[in-house]
Amino acid sequence: MKVLIVGGVAGGAGTAARLRRNDENAQIIMFERGQYISYANCGLPYYVGGVITDKGALQLQTPERFHQRFNVDVRTESEVTAVDTAGKTVTVRHGEETYKESYDRLVLSPGAAPIRPAIPGIEENKVFTLRNIPDTYRIYDHIKETAPRSCAVIGAGFIGLEMAENLAERGVHVTVVEGASHVMPPIDMDMAHQVHNYIRAQGIDLYLGQTCTAMDKDGVILKDGRKIPADMVILSIGVRPDTGFLKDSGIELGARGEILVNSYMETSAPDVYALGDAASVRHIVSGKQVLIPLASPANKQGRIVGDNLCGRKTAYRGSQGTSIMKFFGLTVAVTGEKEENLQAQGRAFCKVITTSASQAGYYPGGEMMTVKTLFEPDTGRILGAQIVGGKGVDKRIDDMANAVRFGLTGFDLQEMELAYAPPFSSAKDPVNMAGYVIGNVIESLMKPFYVEDLDQIPEDAVRLDVRTPEECQRGMIPGFINIPLDSLRERMGELDREKDIYITCQIGLRGYLAQRILDQAGFKTWNLSGGYRLYEMVKKDEAAMAAVAGMCTECGKEL
Repeated sequence: MKVLIVGGVAGGAGTAARLRRNDENAQIIMFERGQYISYANCGLPYYVGGVITDKGALQLQTPERFHQRFNVDVRTESEVTAVDTAGKTVTVRHGEETYKESYDRLVLSPGAAPIRPAIPGIEENKVFTLRNIPDTYRIYDHIKETAPRSCAVIGAGFIGLEMAENLAERGVHVTVVEGASHVMPPIDMDMAHQVHNYIRAQGIDLYLGQTCTAMDKDGVILKDGRKIPADMVILSIGVRPDTGFLKDSGIELGARGEILVNSYMETSAPDVYALGDAASVRHIVSGKQVLIPLASPANKQGRIVGDNLCGRKTAYRGSQGTSIMKFFGLTVAVTGEKEENLQAQGRAFCKVITTSASQAGYYPGGEMMTVKTLFEPDTGRILGAQIVGGKGVDKRIDDMANAVRFGLTGFDLQEMELAYAPPFSSAKDPVNMAGYVIGNVIESLMKPFYVEDLDQIPEDAVRLDVRTPEECQRGMIPGFINIPLDSLRERMGELDREKDIYITCQIGLRGYLAQRILDQAGFKTWNLSGGYRLYEMVKKDEAAMAAVAGMCTECGKEL
């Protein structure tokens, strides 16, 4: 069996290694357009920032070592420019030479290319994208040789923010420009507020709802006409499947040029498989075909394709987009669907926002995390989760990822027996706590409302803050009155039983306790999910965004 593999890195190299383990006699040829067949994509920003100092550490396998270990004919600087599925050949360009290579089986793992729009004046500034090792070296060398004072990062996804962090660590003043209303597309706006506030706290300027419409040697011009000084620019506005060479191949592509595959990673053409960033896969939650350009799914797909090439018929069940990012001391992690997507799909869901410490409260060094969990209203099945915080976010998102993948419910989260010792967690882990709150919502023991609902509270409703007077002196939601939780039973007579009562506390826990007291006394109550802590984050972010836009936060008029 002669197998050609187009592209290396996680998908292509993983397929080749698995195939060789399955079949020692297969003839395997792997084509890679660049010099490097296996490198640490996710580690590239950290070389720019000086966290990773060894160039060789970025390259996981050299062509020579890969050939020696797996007996794969590795052909670097060899670009596949066309595929003939009828004749079962590919056209390869190597330097000035062009030739055809036949195959029995073909594997496509071409990856995705960074989007680089035709922005007027783009040639006048020093503009970079980051996708591979040569890109990394160019950025690193430019900083070392020219010592830029400022950089505009266009796009606030994972790579954009990681680059912002690492450039700032090198002493560069960074401005982040994002066309959407919030950073990091996989999270929702309510979770992004905390991230926005943290970005600004690191001395990084943030412009949201803005795009770069032009450039010159001194900076970038935004769509509202303002100019951002920048000695260099990082374009990080997304990627698209690198599949132009498949035109007229007979292989079915999607609207964005993605390769369409079935659950066995087979394309529409016989004996042709595809995987990685260029192939669409089934989303675990929605069931829709999506592009999820992440290393972990690509590695799993490589193993599956390596099995299917040998007739094992192993299915890939789908992806859910589990991902995590370090940004200075903040960690942002997601899995499954987000609220925006569920709304767009018309799918019924509920949400809870909980706040927990990373470890036992009495043990020093703990950090808070905000957990947003999305679930089905009737069954409590977990549809997605987002976590923003410090220590311990990584282990909690992994628990949530398993809950999403294996169809667990909020009640299952309650029963999870998770590792506990004071330096690592509490006896009620943040994941357990999310499960308890979900159970309370499903059983109507806790009726939540949300920060975005504050403007819709009926005028005659009672707004009740059950924090301590000292807490309330530091700030309250306008219109709320203060009756501390520990005085509530004695002061219940101050409340009108005929009116709905909307309760808040700091994070939602005391509000729930107040709700249980009042509900059992015949009141009709609602509890603010996320509490005053989340409200404060939202208002701080909104004020900062308004200030950047030159708007008054009180009247909405230009300053």
